[in-house]
Amino acid sequence: MLMAHPAVLEELLRRYEELLAQHGEGHEGASRRLEDVSYTLCVSTGTRDVAAALVAARAQLQRTAVRREPPVTASVPA
Repeated sequence: MLMAHPAVLEELLRRYEELLAQHGEGHEGASRRLEDVSYTLCVSTGTRDVAAALVAARAQLQRTAVRREPPVTASVPA
């Protein structure tokens, strides 16, 4: 399965949270944009509903963050 780039997932999650807040405040057009970003999250994570997409995106970001951390090395004084 193809995996979305972490930067794409981060942006989708950011937009989702922002639009969810706007939707709750009744901003015009937020509902449609929230549907669009929810669909894109689902496609990007290979899921069929937004709750599963959010879990999958966050899990994928967590896995990539762990791999990006530099290895811990013991420092020995010279």
